[in-house]
Amino acid sequence: MTHQKMLTRNVIIQSLVDALQPLGYVYAFWEGGAAAFNRIDDWSDIDLYVVVDSGKINETFSACERAFQKLSVIEQKYEVLHPRSSGLFQAFYRLKEAGEYLIIDLAILTPSSPEKFLEPEIHGEAVFYFSKSNVVQPQQLDRAAFIEQLQMRIEKLQSKFDMFSNFIQKELNRRNHLEAIDLYHNLVLGTLVEALRIKYNPYHSDFKMRYVHYELPPKIIDKLKRLYFVRDEEELREKNHVAVKWFNRLRSETIFKDPSRLIEKN
Repeated sequence: MTHQKMLTRNVIIQSLVDALQPLGYVYAFWEGGAAAFNRIDDWSDIDLYVVVDSGKINETFSACERAFQKLSVIEQKYEVLHPRSSGLFQAFYRLKEAGEYLIIDLAILTPSSPEKFLEPEIHGEAVFYFSKSNVVQPQQLDRAAFIEQLQMRIEKLQSKFDMFSNFIQKELNRRNHLEAIDLYHNLVLGTLVEALRIKYNPYHSDFKMRYVHYELPPKIIDKLKRLYFVRDEEELREKNHVAVKWFNRLRSETIFKDPSRLIEKN
């Protein structure tokens, strides 16, 4: 008995190139995500971007879906709703004949979409499959605006931490252990991780846990692992205390008082 080979990412991408490139209302098609950071492995999905005329969003999704259906049954489609002002239209696809992890993340943009996800410092080096005329241009990061936003974010993080970090102890005092552990992970550790990302790669400071194993030093990752896994109430109290102290040490570092130095370093 022979087994049919699973679809590969190259076959899926080429099917979309063949379907989209001849269409006059489609201007550019590229891949981001793992491909843009040269990190493709057996578990990578496919992060795809298409720029089309503003009135052709639905037609583009239909054209892509017809291309998928020539390769495989579409087992699942999951649409993500973004504010219309974002100019971003997104859907995820799982193809029956593709591998379990080879999910297609398809983002459709228009020439007027304010964000094209092309700044290399943030999104890596996009892999273009075609780009017609000059509708899609390389995007340069506005460093001054980025530093200003980073400064505001640092101030917000510190203010939020000062206001709410004692909530974990409050819920422990009440013996509300589920609320305490949720606050510990999302408030204390979430804030700590963002501060660490600001220190080691400010361009991805808002990426939460995405790429964290690639972008934080191994010793930092090991320390975070020990803090995230909590056995019981007593250990939660101890680890919360350690995490709070760690964040307070970070905030005292000079680079957090002058974010421009973070950008120079990175």
